[in-house]
Amino acid sequence: MSEAFGNMGFDELLEVTEKLQEQNIKLEAQNASLESKLGHMQFQLDQMNRILFGAKRERFVPAQNENQLTLPFDVEPVQKSEQQQTITYARSKTKRKNHHGRLPLPDHLPVEEIVIEPTEDTTGMKCIGKEVTDQLELIPAKLFIRRYIRPKYIKPQDGESLTYKGVIAELPVFPIEKGIAGPGLLAQIMIDKFVDHLPIYRQIERFKRENIKISSSTINGWQESVCNLLWPLYENLKHRVVSQGYLQVDETPIPVLDKNKKGKTHRGYHWVYHSPLEKTVFFDYNKGRSREGPSKLLKNFKGYLQTDGYAVYDSFGNKEEITHLNCMAHARRGFEKALGYDQSKAEHAMGMFQKLYDIERYTRERNFSSQERYAYRLDHALPVLNELGKWIVETYKTSLPKSAIGQAAAYCIPRWDKLMNYLNDGSLEIDNNFAENAIRPIALGRKNYLFAGSERGAERAAMFYSFFGTCKKNDINPFNWLKRVLEVIPQHKANRLHELLPQNLKL
Repeated sequence: MSEAFGNMGFDELLEVTEKLQEQNIKLEAQNASLESKLGHMQFQLDQMNRILFGAKRERFVPAQNENQLTLPFDVEPVQKSEQQQTITYARSKTKRKNHHGRLPLPDHLPVEEIVIEPTEDTTGMKCIGKEVTDQLELIPAKLFIRRYIRPKYIKPQDGESLTYKGVIAELPVFPIEKGIAGPGLLAQIMIDKFVDHLPIYRQIERFKRENIKISSSTINGWQESVCNLLWPLYENLKHRVVSQGYLQVDETPIPVLDKNKKGKTHRGYHWVYHSPLEKTVFFDYNKGRSREGPSKLLKNFKGYLQTDGYAVYDSFGNKEEITHLNCMAHARRGFEKALGYDQSKAEHAMGMFQKLYDIERYTRERNFSSQERYAYRLDHALPVLNELGKWIVETYKTSLPKSAIGQAAAYCIPRWDKLMNYLNDGSLEIDNNFAENAIRPIALGRKNYLFAGSERGAERAAMFYSFFGTCKKNDINPFNWLKRVLEVIPQHKANRLHELLPQNLKL
């Protein structure tokens, strides 16, 4: 090899050297590209493992606590002294502040008193007091028969003794005409399925333990009748929610049994529309995740629309009458995922996001009005957002595009104006978490009943998730609400249906 180079002239050696340098540059570029792809694939693998086996919580605890002071000097070891001194002191024993003892039982529960006398003969003894011990007990729910008995009477008609008129009281209106299921039973079936996620076949097994045999076809018929009865109220809720000036929107998949393919399911979607101002929730079922569903529902919507970064929502932000907000929690999430790959940069970003959420927590704990919240955000949150936005741009320039930190920055940059739009009004929220929380019952339900039996079943589920989600937002017992509605809605006037919505009905 050396002889071959020795026979070359200077120009030939220079040409060979340039070629080797070009090859070296290409190999370095290929190596960097492969390392980038490897890092990206490792990141994806780690995220998949996190979804399958890891914690879902996104809480961030800085490695260095800013409230923890450090010592700028070394402490000299304490020298032992030969002298000994005995110190005595008096200490008053008090209960720990954080320990409140046994929790008091609720006052609204009925009390069954059981007096236990001593086994000894107490004749001639004087009672000097008593000890009271409370125990919380449960009687399982029991089915019973409500029997309506209506005496029949006759009276002479027109004073003629040979002609009589029958007199009998009218039956109250039932949720299901001529049905044997009362409003309490119907309400409990719906609560068990859509609030406590108990599938119908499990409810049937529970009835069997009480020696009550109810077939699945009977319960399905009851569900259909209840849905037909409540559907106008569901439509009323829809019109009320979409007429609000501020909505949070999100979507979640639901498997639906395909009637054309036996044993197969297709992926449908429940879209949730949450009004933070009125504390109402509306679920709408659609066969797909395209913009067709929300475009139809939000056709006449005007105001603030808050969503995640899904591209379907971008078309709404282009309308003059709609101000599009993005979710700060989604922006923060990318940097949280990058903590294990570029800790220093990710921790810096997470610290900045934490300052923004500390501001929100401060205003919430002090019950700021929307005007006070607006002014406080401009004074404290706006400087943090400006600093964070500049840092994200600079970080993106110096990061590999497919790296975890690069992807987190790339998500934020085109959405930054929409992420800052929550500063426009003190009534707006920093993120879309309220809408995401409303979706959780669907995720729990999917793990129990696995799929909806039909498109109609998915629509019915959307209706009950809407009602019960609104009950939860307004701290209303869903059973009490539904039972009352089923009692009165058959005779309620159509133009006053809004009175029966969870946020309006007085129980």
